[in-house]
Amino acid sequence: MSGFIFDAHLDLSMNAMEWNRDLTRPLEEIRERENGLKDKPDRGNGTVSFSEMRKGNIGICVATLIARFVKPKSKLQGWNSQEQAWAQTQGQLSWYKAMEDRGELTEINNAVSLRNHVEKWLNKGEEKLPIGYVLSLEGADSIIDMHYLEKAYQNGLRAIGPAHYGPGVYAYGTDSEGGIGNKGRELLKEMERLNIILDATHLCDESFWEALENFNGPVWASHNNCRSLVPHNRQFSDEQIKVLIERGAVIGGAFDAWMLKPNWIRGKSKPKEEGVFISTVIDHIDHVCQIAGNSFHSGIGTDVDGAFGTEQCPADLNTIADLQKIPEILRQRGYSDDDVQNIMWKNWARFLENAWK
Repeated sequence: MSGFIFDAHLDLSMNAMEWNRDLTRPLEEIRERENGLKDKPDRGNGTVSFSEMRKGNIGICVATLIARFVKPKSKLQGWNSQEQAWAQTQGQLSWYKAMEDRGELTEINNAVSLRNHVEKWLNKGEEKLPIGYVLSLEGADSIIDMHYLEKAYQNGLRAIGPAHYGPGVYAYGTDSEGGIGNKGRELLKEMERLNIILDATHLCDESFWEALENFNGPVWASHNNCRSLVPHNRQFSDEQIKVLIERGAVIGGAFDAWMLKPNWIRGKSKPKEEGVFISTVIDHIDHVCQIAGNSFHSGIGTDVDGAFGTEQCPADLNTIADLQKIPEILRQRGYSDDDVQNIMWKNWARFLENAWK
């Protein structure tokens, strides 16, 4: 059987609730149903369904809740109040619970459930097993106050990226500048108390450094690439990568083409013409390994359903099942079988074991 995979970033509920995709259906059917739709840039180009995840042996993922709060005149899409953003995440949460009832998903929220789930998938035969998911919040705007953070934790939330794009309630994200302020510090303090993982992905530089200074709990970067290969504030500098490695973080290689190729133009550039392949993602994964001097801090965090599809994925990825091409590329670059296992799933599992012990 093809190797087990842990993907540390999928926006499953956003696809279900905002894109109106029924992920229980075959991918070709999902694409067919979107024929002629123009409301989203990736219509008809989706790469993720539960059947494709199973085909690719992606047995566990970090799955997001996501809802941004925006102020008047913001050019970003989002909700006009934090309460609306909270309600949106609760709709997404309800979808995850409905998928659990259907036997498609199962929540992973502690070390025991993680261990049992991985063991089942590693030893499974032909039976259909639920896909495990660790619940994460991408952008913390929907946390109205710390009472809501406590509620979110009780509902299974185990990781938070304080900001997404632009200025957020608790931190500044991609393409914006600023620190975390008093609200951000309060959030991090409560996250530490509840043992919620800090996802450093998307934090602008100032917020990144302030967050690490004010947070002593577990830190990872679910889907982030390297600035030295693609110069943009969305990527991490080598200095940031070094500090994350010192903190025991794992950094997930992301598959969005604009993060893989300098000067990518959304809606115009084409993966094959620009030379963006799965091996391009491996360049970033390898760069993290070279900085670390080992394979213990790199992982997969594809984001392949993050508001883009095949039009902005590596050219040799048609569906998420094509992640099975990664081990061979790593071996061709001299990575041992142990290294491959670390990158494909063990680093994330080990990180969670340590965070949850």
